[in-house]
Amino acid sequence: MTLHHFHLKAEWPGGRNSEGYISAGNLQTKISIPPEMDGPGIGTNPDEMLLGAAATCYIISLGAMFERAELPIAGMSMTSEGIVDVTDGIFTYEKIIHRPHVTLKQGATDKQIRLTEKLVEKAEKTCMISKAVKGNVELGLEPVIRIAE
Repeated sequence: MTLHHFHLKAEWPGGRNSEGYISAGNLQTKISIPPEMDGPGIGTNPDEMLLGAAATCYIISLGAMFERAELPIAGMSMTSEGIVDVTDGIFTYEKIIHRPHVTLKQGATDKQIRLTEKLVEKAEKTCMISKAVKGNVELGLEPVIRIAE
């Protein structure tokens, strides 16, 4: 078994509407509560970071799967949405929806299209962050797969 350790340093001066700072490897940013939650909206926030972790894990996993399968990928992009419910002052991260857009090169076979569809689903189930939030946050997938013109 191999263990990988990741470290983060956080600074927070105190108070709900303060502005802090985090540093973890290449991630170095200011942090605060987002304006949607009546915060100052400076830098990033836990909601964006969870969404970012889920999205980057998914798209990197998907890209690796496409590469191993030697699929004729012409391009790939994605948008993701995080939905947070606030009921009676309690914040609950309800759902993350990934919307990958995959373009296969002209001449892609039906078999390659089916494999692309399968891997789009599999990447969500095998991504480390998806597995970490499973059972706590609903995960949705709305893929678009097309052939380049």
